[in-house]
Amino acid sequence: MELWLKVCLAFVKIGAFSFGGGYAVLSFIQQEVVDGNQWILPEDFVNIVAIAEMTPGPIAVNSSTFVGFNLFGPIGGVVCTLCVIIVPFLLALLVSVYFTKFKNNLTVKNALNGIRPAVIGLIAASCFSIGKISFVNVYSLIFFVVAFFLVYKIKLNPIITLMVCGGLGIVLYQIALPLIGVA
Repeated sequence: MELWLKVCLAFVKIGAFSFGGGYAVLSFIQQEVVDGNQWILPEDFVNIVAIAEMTPGPIAVNSSTFVGFNLFGPIGGVVCTLCVIIVPFLLALLVSVYFTKFKNNLTVKNALNGIRPAVIGLIAASCFSIGKISFVNVYSLIFFVVAFFLVYKIKLNPIITLMVCGGLGIVLYQIALPLIGVA
């Protein structure tokens, strides 16, 4: 029961402070779920991020579902998902009621002007954290460059980019490297 409470409170906290969306909250999720409590392995965390790119839904929701399911089964997945969405849901409801009243408020505008660049910093920190886990060899760096080029320069859809890199990963790691005796 103590673990249930600890996990639920962790995901309520993650949901409450998930400003800036999924990528901005990645480092917070990693601190809470991987580094602090070791509920999942770093490799599993990277897989959650990869799967979250291919599936609908925010990363915080996907990770809460994954951790809850791993720790407690299907009921845990549902409960942890509810825990991570309850505070943002209530905040969104509150904001929708009062937004028009405060949208031109100078204090609100100034607060948002401070939060926006901070979100970029949070996203960059997450990129470095995930990069440390993901860059295991020169091939992973090549996949990074290919994905970056396809999305940033060619403007290829990220889902298609993931499918392309997944296919290239199969060809490289399952066929090419074993064929030349490197794997």
